[in-house]
Amino acid sequence: MWLSVALPAAATHAEALSDALLAQGALSVSVEDADAGTDRETPQFGEPGSPATPLWENSRVVALFEPSDDVHARVAAALRDAGLAPVIDIEIVEVAEQNWVQLTQSQFAPIRINERLWIVPSWHQAPDPAAINLVLDPGMAFGTGSHPTTHLCLEWLSEKVVPGATVLDYGCGSGILGLAASRLGASRVVGVDIDDSALVAARDNAQRNEVVIELRHSRQELHEAFDIVVANILTNPLCLLAPLLAARLAPGGWLALAGILTTQADQVCAVYAPFLDLQVGAERDGWVRLEGRRGARLP
Repeated sequence: MWLSVALPAAATHAEALSDALLAQGALSVSVEDADAGTDRETPQFGEPGSPATPLWENSRVVALFEPSDDVHARVAAALRDAGLAPVIDIEIVEVAEQNWVQLTQSQFAPIRINERLWIVPSWHQAPDPAAINLVLDPGMAFGTGSHPTTHLCLEWLSEKVVPGATVLDYGCGSGILGLAASRLGASRVVGVDIDDSALVAARDNAQRNEVVIELRHSRQELHEAFDIVVANILTNPLCLLAPLLAARLAPGGWLALAGILTTQADQVCAVYAPFLDLQVGAERDGWVRLEGRRGARLP
């Protein structure tokens, strides 16, 4: 058992208080939106190259302590060390020991992408054995099939991949898009990522699904051209990668980009305009998929 301690904090004080709580022996500290679940909840989206997003003005700092700790004394000392006044409104909750692996697994159920394609966590039975079932264990990498951007890309691959196609998945994460491309009939799939743990997860998932994905770190040079290029990352890196991704398209090749908020679509289209025309192919929950096709030659 542990003790979870939550106390309110303004955005300007939350980080200093977090550091002070850790110095006082907290096992972990997180900062949350105190208005989460209300109409005042404020979602935050951050990505590389963007200005740092400020914390919520009405924040909530949550610290985890050993049950033997004198929580009130430690919190009082942390507030003092952070230069803050004593706080009366402190919430203390016991956190029981649990099977954390089982609890995490219970949050992921099989996901139906369409009539052809399912994403099935490795600890589940396939609901439709006749469908293409991608057996997935995301590990530490992004890509469980539940995020709207991943779903948008999987739907697109179901439409575009034909037997014998070559596919590049740039920013492959867990390898989920590459797995789908291979099972849909692609003759060659290359997955690229900047994160070593993602490449490990993608390799393991490829073995689990008995498919071959050529995996590379992003620092390795890439010279081949592909019939299909898909990149589910974030807007800023997608913009930086425009020359690289466009150059990897074979004549007549298709490109799909995701990880883009609806409000960012025009920005990405403008960056890719010197290479090919992009348009919104689909939208879900505030995210869009941009897609386009390379002509006979690039400008």
